[in-house]
Amino acid sequence: MSDLWPVEPLGKHTKVKARIGWRGLASSEYTDDGPLLVAGKHVRDGQVDWTSCDHITEYRYRESMEIALEPGDVILTKDGTIGRVARIDCLPGKATLNGTMMLLRPGEQLDYRYLFHVLRGSQFKRLIDDKVSGSSIPHIFQRDMVLLPISLPPRGQQVAIADVLDALDITIRQTEAIIQKFEQVKQGLLHDLLTRGIDANGELRPRPKEAPHLYKESVLGWIPRKWEARAVDQVSESIVDGPFGSNLKTEHYVDLPGVRVVRLQNIGIGNYDDNERAFVSEQKAASLNRNEVSGGDVLVAALGDARYPVGRACCYPDDLPPAVNKADCFRLRPRNDLAIGAFVMRSLNGAVARRQIRGFEQGVTMQRVNIGNLKRIVLALPPVEEQESACAKLASLDRTLATNVAYLLKSREQKAGLMDDLLTGRVCVAPLLD
Repeated sequence: MSDLWPVEPLGKHTKVKARIGWRGLASSEYTDDGPLLVAGKHVRDGQVDWTSCDHITEYRYRESMEIALEPGDVILTKDGTIGRVARIDCLPGKATLNGTMMLLRPGEQLDYRYLFHVLRGSQFKRLIDDKVSGSSIPHIFQRDMVLLPISLPPRGQQVAIADVLDALDITIRQTEAIIQKFEQVKQGLLHDLLTRGIDANGELRPRPKEAPHLYKESVLGWIPRKWEARAVDQVSESIVDGPFGSNLKTEHYVDLPGVRVVRLQNIGIGNYDDNERAFVSEQKAASLNRNEVSGGDVLVAALGDARYPVGRACCYPDDLPPAVNKADCFRLRPRNDLAIGAFVMRSLNGAVARRQIRGFEQGVTMQRVNIGNLKRIVLALPPVEEQESACAKLASLDRTLATNVAYLLKSREQKAGLMDDLLTGRVCVAPLLD
């Protein structure tokens, strides 16, 4: 709340409406066209995904005209995943709300974009948290919104605050779109580099159907002539699992200084997550010298689920000190004459290796792959020089992605910090518009 502006209940300046029931409407009545029916699942990042909305008949639409949407409305989910907020800047056609949604239609003294940002701020989040923690079936009642206190600056300031926060939202969405585009480019390039590779000029080879003389058959299908299909075991100097049983347990962990322990949660898909850290004493690490992990080694997860798949791989960063690997974390060290760690890691995360890993998976809730089956996975490997060139191309894309991700995080932090200040009046909006 602001000490500078009057605080009034939302219902004084906003029409609050929600459907009570749906008069017997069944999903079987949905149509291929006609007025749109907006549900909570269609609200994403403050906007309505109109392309995914269901359709209803004109008759059903007109049954409840009090919740027929108009530009300038704000809507939110009152049931299920409560508190999702979206604003209606424009409409692709007639639209209404289903029974899980609530309509807020501001009057002349309240800018709808300002209200939208207020409902995405910390004050409203606290209300949602209270509802979720205080009930087995969370629900926002109309009276909750009617009585919700909001700070009400002059309308001109409301518009200015909304302009600033809108600009930050646009920056965030544009950055997210850039990241998504680069992710798609990266996946396409990765597939090409793992199946076609690059020639002496640094260009992608033509596809097999375009230049069959450049390819040969293998157990993996067509691969470039100078490539070899080799099992992981054949290209590895060593592959080790973590210490067995009581050889390395939680009670062996120490505070800094110590030697790092690589655990399952450190292994991402192509990236090492250094946020989760554990250490053992140097004396304990010396007793586990077989499990030493050095920069460039490949780390493979022996356990996984739908979100973090079994067999995912990353490389241990070169700028981190030596470590030891824990159980369920395989450490793979490639032979220098046959492979480099980065290419083996990319290959293990690629589609061809993933299909093989899925064939070896065991378990229901958590899937597992054992070290024997990991050794049997076949990779298509070009000469080392070509592997290095391919990885350099991918590393360049990774750096571009990392730069944009860092900018996205900074933009989100900037908005989060500025949002509360603007909505409480602690920061004056005028200088931000100069």
